[in-house]
Amino acid sequence: MSRPPRPVVRRSAAKTPVAPRRVAKAPPVEPKLILFNKPFDVLTQFSDGEGRATLKDFIAVAGVYPAGRLDRDSEGLLLLTNDGQLQARIADPKHKLAKTYWVQVEGVPSAEQIEQLQKGVELNDGMTLPAQARQIDEPELWPRNPPVRFRQSIPTAWLELIIREGRNRQVRRMTAAVGLPTLRLVRVRIGDWTLEGLDQGQWREVPARL
Repeated sequence: MSRPPRPVVRRSAAKTPVAPRRVAKAPPVEPKLILFNKPFDVLTQFSDGEGRATLKDFIAVAGVYPAGRLDRDSEGLLLLTNDGQLQARIADPKHKLAKTYWVQVEGVPSAEQIEQLQKGVELNDGMTLPAQARQIDEPELWPRNPPVRFRQSIPTAWLELIIREGRNRQVRRMTAAVGLPTLRLVRVRIGDWTLEGLDQGQWREVPARL
């Protein structure tokens, strides 16, 4: 006696799980934008497990975060906002906001060194974009604490550099690449925002728009 045929079980094709769609975060009800004159030796974050100075020591505004970075050993203009979209537009190099730095360097720059900075410098992560570069008179700035260490036998000079990139420690690496080590670095402008009227450690709120 033959066995009855087994019923055929059709397996449905496995469904690929669909990743949840990202929902753009709604802008804050009250967008804020803060200009801060960051002192030397302050981290551009609000906490630190090693007891170093942070933004929390100067800015008591909830919900704002840095738009971009400024190294611990650099000074000057830092922007903070609670608006994620504004933060991205300020920090992302593709938007090409010009950043202006006053740079004290060791040595007296030659015309050739200035031209190198203007045309672009070869760094270990590639060629920099052309920059605006010129020698300037020593600017009137607050005294740095601690003071810059100079070598008495070597003169120093000040440069103004305007770049539209955001590589790690870019200005310091650019000046070093042309033989002018950076001694002091102060960012004085980002786009249309400036340090004007702000002493070190001071901040003010401005309209939150580009």
